[in-house]
Amino acid sequence: MSAMDGQRLERLIQVGRALVAELHLPNVLDRVLDVAREITGARYAALGILDEEKRELEQFLTVGIEDAERERIGSLPRGRGVLGSLIREPQPLRLDDVGSHPDSYGFPPGHPPMTTFLGVPVLIRGEAWGNLYLTDKEGGPFTEEDEEALLVLADWAAIAIENARLYEGVERRRRDLERAVRGLEATTEIARALAGETELDRVLELIVKRGRALVEATAVVIMLLEGEELVVEATAGDIDPSTRGTRLPLARSLSGGVVLTGSAERVGDVQSRLTHRAAVMAGVQSALLVPLVFRGTAYGVLSAFDRRVDGPEFTEEDERLMTGFGTSAAAAVATVKSVAEDRLRLSIEASEQERRRWARELHDDTLQGLAGLGVMLGSALRAGSEQGTREGVESAIGQIREEAAKLRALIAELRPAALDEIGLRAAVESLVERTASTQGLEITAEISLSSDNEEAPRLPPEVESTAYRIVQEALTNVGKHAAAATVAIRMAEADGRLEVSIRDDGRGFEPSAPRTGFGLTGMRERIEMLGGTLALESSSAGLGSLVRASLPVQRSTRS
Repeated sequence: MSAMDGQRLERLIQVGRALVAELHLPNVLDRVLDVAREITGARYAALGILDEEKRELEQFLTVGIEDAERERIGSLPRGRGVLGSLIREPQPLRLDDVGSHPDSYGFPPGHPPMTTFLGVPVLIRGEAWGNLYLTDKEGGPFTEEDEEALLVLADWAAIAIENARLYEGVERRRRDLERAVRGLEATTEIARALAGETELDRVLELIVKRGRALVEATAVVIMLLEGEELVVEATAGDIDPSTRGTRLPLARSLSGGVVLTGSAERVGDVQSRLTHRAAVMAGVQSALLVPLVFRGTAYGVLSAFDRRVDGPEFTEEDERLMTGFGTSAAAAVATVKSVAEDRLRLSIEASEQERRRWARELHDDTLQGLAGLGVMLGSALRAGSEQGTREGVESAIGQIREEAAKLRALIAELRPAALDEIGLRAAVESLVERTASTQGLEITAEISLSSDNEEAPRLPPEVESTAYRIVQEALTNVGKHAAAATVAIRMAEADGRLEVSIRDDGRGFEPSAPRTGFGLTGMRERIEMLGGTLALESSSAGLGSLVRASLPVQRSTRS
């Protein structure tokens, strides 16, 4: 073996070590082509990769040809002529003049002239994977040593390609597993949010953001069913926020079809198939649409646009993940809607209950009092004497004063003037005084508010109103149900919150028992709307009850 051959062998050993250490397949292929030219002195090198049937070339990679030449050549070879003979018979092929080979197919217009040729197969586990081609060796035809060197390189390439493919397979499975875990995390996140979130907008925001991360989409849109239309309710990613509120006919749209059929769909040409503004404005190319269905009821559709990684088209795995996620999202939407409907129903029932109570108060007290007043004045007119008339009128005036006092008390229960004019302290103290006198309770009230300082602003109106109603409802319940003798009220503002507690020494109740009173429902609704908390502590052992509420305070400057 010549000195030159020794150098080439040493170079092949170095290249082999580098190739098997490279795990990115495109880098392996580029390195193989460069080294093939280096060790043989060829001007041009190419690597043809076979299709699955091993009948023609699926890819054709080249080095040595300029970009302008490649454009003039046009379509890349598919495996005809001399290249085809290597596909049919995967054996080394060395030619001094490629054009003289009986299978020569000739070169297309614009192709640079080529004379000498050397081709060897790349075999992976004994099966043809592709072929290495070299042409136009500098200084003459290719030699047997060139062929042997290229065969060694092809063997190294086969090992490196197999390693890279195995690594890519492992990486792909790892990514799939990570995405599956992300899907589980996203589903868990939705379930966790449901435990403490009952606002539809917040749940929808969570769905679109987690869904976008799950399939690595450029944008995600959620559309909910409203009659015979779909309405864009939330978006995430690179999409115009003004698309929120866009309406789409259910019957004449791809999104509507997904809802009606209950089947997910992947779309490769969004601009021609999707008509809603959310897709067109984003200029997207592909989409993945999954229906939101829970217990047989359709709630809408979740649409993802343009995969950011390995996209823009979505894969079958993306569809599987998004479909599972859509099921959890639909359950979340259904639950929140159910909570909202229950809240509305209870609120209406509570309002009706209050109206019935006020109607009964007016009927039993005010109307009967007015009727009695009419009888009294009629008797006075029929008395026939000045003394009798005077006595009747005086009695009527007393009755009027009594009924006016009752009306003032009723008005104060509806909305005490002191709450608007003076503040929470005055309103609660007036309520305590009225309740103590009418129900015979011993009531103490300890109130500490920052607004007691004349220079400090008052509490926000909604906080004052809610705190007042909490005390009012608690005292009403004590009077009706507790059979208590004493009540202690504490109200204190500290650390940005208003803490309210009402404790009585009555018979108590079992907290775990169902509570059907609409007063409690209304109290809880008021508190939750402000972001506060309500707690009830009691027992059925006659140890009394405790109502505790905590309300966040965000002051505004008002007089």
